[in-house]
Amino acid sequence: MNRRAPAHRDIWQLAWPMMLSNLSIPLLGAVDTAILGHLPSPVYLGAVTVGGSLLSLLFWSFGFLRMGTTSVAARAEGANDRAGLHQVLVQSLSLALALALALMVIGPWLLAPALAWMGPSPEVQGLALEYARIRLWGAPASLMNFALVGWFIGRQDTRRPLAILFTTNGLNIVLDALLILGFGLNSEGAAWASVLAEYGGLTLGLWLVARTLHRLNLGRGQPSLLGEVTRWRAYGRLMRVNRHLFVRTLCLLSVFVFFAAQGARMGNHILAANAILLQFLLLTSYALDGFAHAAEALTGRAIGAGRIGDFHLATRRSTLWALGCSVLISAVFVLGAPWWPTVFTSQPEVLDIVRAHYVWVCLIPLVGVWGYQLDGIFLGSGQTAAMQYTVLIATGAVFAPLWWWLQPLGNQGLWLAFVVFNGARGALLGGAYYHLTRKGGWLAFK
Repeated sequence: MNRRAPAHRDIWQLAWPMMLSNLSIPLLGAVDTAILGHLPSPVYLGAVTVGGSLLSLLFWSFGFLRMGTTSVAARAEGANDRAGLHQVLVQSLSLALALALALMVIGPWLLAPALAWMGPSPEVQGLALEYARIRLWGAPASLMNFALVGWFIGRQDTRRPLAILFTTNGLNIVLDALLILGFGLNSEGAAWASVLAEYGGLTLGLWLVARTLHRLNLGRGQPSLLGEVTRWRAYGRLMRVNRHLFVRTLCLLSVFVFFAAQGARMGNHILAANAILLQFLLLTSYALDGFAHAAEALTGRAIGAGRIGDFHLATRRSTLWALGCSVLISAVFVLGAPWWPTVFTSQPEVLDIVRAHYVWVCLIPLVGVWGYQLDGIFLGSGQTAAMQYTVLIATGAVFAPLWWWLQPLGNQGLWLAFVVFNGARGALLGGAYYHLTRKGGWLAFK
């Protein structure tokens, strides 16, 4: 097994496939936004924004399946625990399927009251409800893909997640064009495109993981598939990590949904403008997440092997690259300010609002990079409790009171509170990093 210290080359070998695959996700959202944003009415874009935010809350509430699987698998890889690698894969996929089926049963009862609370116009609300109900059919594929991608990243294999996510999002873009432009299905077509693409990605992912298990002889000599699934006591490590990540993810998504809801209450044009502005945020976060994923895999391997020096080296080197990338992204946004917004919409009212708020787009990369990168470091090391508590503080003690105080500023105040929230996450995690380093607590979850 390779025990050498993590080099800059290792970081890039892990980061670039995830950066490409992650960028395909906001690219998909950008294509949705561009296609729907050029339709005669803003209600279709508003419906996908509101319905998509709600489905993101439901699906990404279970995003711990990706992160928790990565955390446990990375440490098993570092410890050369082949049985543990097989076990976390089987149990993560089983947990994902069980949660998805429960979501499909419970979800339809939650959608209408949740959309009513978000407060969009009646026309947008009806289309958003239709969109969300269709998207629920993709829950098993979406959640199982989380587990598959997380397992591959934990093994420091980011090329197969690249294939899965590129396939999923490529299919989605093609199906968007076919169903929205070809068949005129508008927001309903965007929903069916997402569902069909998720199952296409899952099919490829299961084939890739089967080949990997066969190549590495993982699972040979282990309990049967049913035996792994029903080893209830063995779920303890996975569930401990996932419990913290569930709370953390729920807080983050609650802020996003609240953000979308406040925009919806300010009118369809502000709702559509915020949807466009958030595409820049997603481009930023998914690009920087490539280095966060590299940090997850490398720090997890170092902790699993008990090599604290390699842990700190991986932390410093991956963070250096992330900072450089954030400066580059911000510069691209600043230089492209005159024409980037016109890529997404041709509606004059929406375009004016986007340009008036564009400064927040330029600040987000520099403010948010710290939270993204430290998330990866804490996740890889298994220190997920700190992730939970810091985001709870950032949500309850920073974002909520600041938004309340800034309400007279309208949408500008909403964006200011959101940007400060992202900065607070990074500052709080930075404090937790310093504390753990001082007391030598990083090997607690080896």
